[in-house]
Amino acid sequence: MSSALQSPPVRAALVQTAAVPDSAQQAKSVQAWCDQLAESPGWDLVVFPEGVMHDFGTPDDDLAAEPLDGPFVELVTAQARRLAAVVVAGMFETSDDPARPYNTLVAVGGDGSMLGVSRKVHLYDAFGYRESDRLRAGPVEPVTVPLAGLTLGLMTCYDLRFPEYARLLVDAGADTLCVPAAWARGPLKEDHWETLLRARAIENTAYVLGAAQCGATYSGRSQVVDPLGISVAAAGDEETVVTAELDPARLVAARDRNPALRHRRIPVG
Repeated sequence: MSSALQSPPVRAALVQTAAVPDSAQQAKSVQAWCDQLAESPGWDLVVFPEGVMHDFGTPDDDLAAEPLDGPFVELVTAQARRLAAVVVAGMFETSDDPARPYNTLVAVGGDGSMLGVSRKVHLYDAFGYRESDRLRAGPVEPVTVPLAGLTLGLMTCYDLRFPEYARLLVDAGADTLCVPAAWARGPLKEDHWETLLRARAIENTAYVLGAAQCGATYSGRSQVVDPLGISVAAAGDEETVVTAELDPARLVAARDRNPALRHRRIPVG
């Protein structure tokens, strides 16, 4: 990781917003957030929450799924080019089952190239909700994205509760876990979100980026956690942008100080 020591910090922005179940309105929202970010150029990474294309709404709402060559990905691509940054955003993607699309993250590079497509693996059939009634689970395959001296590993919301999935991403080379979410409010749920973000950072000596929706339904509390489990930037429950610098050298130092990944005795795979 000697090259990481020479890599400059990565400027990251996590957009915390309250989405609505209206694709046209959400397109305007994404555009407006990118307008704001463009006022301070120099971003390397911009992360939007899960479902920023079209919120879940009620169980009876149409999720308005789109293919990867549809209007939402075109919008994300245009904004990534404009900002010259990697942009990660959550959408509902058509599948071969019209009744159950995928809950998908797309990562688009600053040159407009598609860098990664991650379909949510673990569906949120918990706390009285059944995501599997409306969505199809994605394949268990780690999706990583190179980013200026770091490597992003993509995971969505409920995936955060499964440490083996985070470790699968790390074993595939990720040192920065990117977690767009629409983390539902509820008793202890906010505490679970914050605790799990820190746990995934500590056990993997990785940066963890939690970009969450806010509003009446969701918890907010987007944050950046460093490889030693310190929350270095965080939001409350209002719409905002959380910004932080991710330093590859800090990651190397953390893994030297806590070499737990090298000390594993349980075989990988």
